[in-house]
Amino acid sequence: MDLPSLNHFLFIPGVLLVGLAIGYVLGAKAGRAEEQRRQKERKR
Repeated sequence: MDLPSLNHFLFIPGVLLVGLAIGYVLGAKAGRAEEQRRQKERKR
């Protein structure tokens, strides 16, 4: 059984980093939206 190629070692971590970045952005967006909803609810 051969070792995975260099492309494999670069591609897999790259995909994971892209996924982390997308998750961070979407999570931050959802957090800001939730905070705005709560502030709006408190003003009533």
